[in-house]
Amino acid sequence: MDRLDAMVMFVATVDQGSLAGAARVFACSPAKVTRALQMLEERLGERLVHRNARRLRLTDAGERRLAVYRRVLAELDAAEGGSGGAIDGLIGVTAPELFGRLHVVPVIETFLAEHPAARARALLLNRMVDLVEEGMDVAVRLAPLPDSGIVATRLGEVRKLVCAAPSYVERAGAPANPIELQKHACVGEEEGDAGALWRFAEPGPRRRKTFAVAIRPRMALNSAGAAIDAAVRGHGVCRALSYQVAEHIAAGRLVTLLDAFEPEPTPVSLVFHPVPRRNETLRAFIDHAAPRLRETLAGVARQIGETRG
Repeated sequence: MDRLDAMVMFVATVDQGSLAGAARVFACSPAKVTRALQMLEERLGERLVHRNARRLRLTDAGERRLAVYRRVLAELDAAEGGSGGAIDGLIGVTAPELFGRLHVVPVIETFLAEHPAARARALLLNRMVDLVEEGMDVAVRLAPLPDSGIVATRLGEVRKLVCAAPSYVERAGAPANPIELQKHACVGEEEGDAGALWRFAEPGPRRRKTFAVAIRPRMALNSAGAAIDAAVRGHGVCRALSYQVAEHIAAGRLVTLLDAFEPEPTPVSLVFHPVPRRNETLRAFIDHAAPRLRETLAGVARQIGETRG
């Protein structure tokens, strides 16, 4: 097997979402596809994919190589009289409302600027969207992923932070532990008659014991952005994800509280069903979006880390 064959099998494995799917495309055994991936990994000296029986996830190196291999194969296809991979289709993208507005929509804008014939539809909702039922092609998920038939590309992670304005902390003091939040003015979503449950982890190494504290917000809002704005104005303590408050923390408008009790980060992934061979628009969007969103999340981590450090 030569290197070009291995590249084609690697791209097909990503597009089909599994070794078995790629094997069906080439009418060969999954073992042959595995050997192709191993050949590339040994030649490059780096792992390209994390794989299990049901889901495949690209490594950072795999993301970089995938973009290169797609470009090489598209150029070969064009040289041989193929379509050249025209990017002129409709792409459906879904993401959580605030993350989508802040970070996904700008990526869609740059994608459309690069591909004037392409179109996009964005569905920004704070619930899990079924890609097939709602006609979406790709989703940004801020949650652990169950094993399924989808392909997942890891983008990074977000942290769950408790924050308040310096003026509030000066006036009311900082809670020493999560239970003391029940004595503070909190702003955020009210999840039921009992208020909201804010989750924490015991101080210590990773895989710490988690626990929840019942919070009855003094100001109950149905919008994370509105709760953060209220906290910035000094009206209480809010709970937010790191990407939502990074700029406020970096600018000194908010400070983090209860850092020792911060729970484990939440993974962020780009998920999609195996890509049909001729869906060049979806392939191009994934290759465009993944590195940009990965850098966005890395930038958020740097902002908060530099502020704390």
